[in-house]
Amino acid sequence: MNAVKKLKNTVLIAVIGGSLILSVGCTKHPNEEQIRVMEETRQAALSAEQKLDETTQMRKQKENELSGSQQKLDKVKKQKAETEARVKNFDSGM
Repeated sequence: MNAVKKLKNTVLIAVIGGSLILSVGCTKHPNEEQIRVMEETRQAALSAEQKLDETTQMRKQKENELSGSQQKLDKVKKQKAETEARVKNFDSGM
């Protein structure tokens, strides 16, 4: 009889202790540490998005510069070809 009573008390203490641990550990609201981690994560995400936007704008700017340089190169090549043709015609005319 004594062993049954002891077992019953042990089980009762374990159930009460377990429910206390679960009720304290699991709350509906985040604690200060979780809020801090969430805020840090949010700031990191915002910073990464801003860096992505800056990088995208820089890439577009560099692509525009490259396009402009390519157009200038094409224009210079055309002028060179025209000049070479004029020189060739001038030399053959003499």
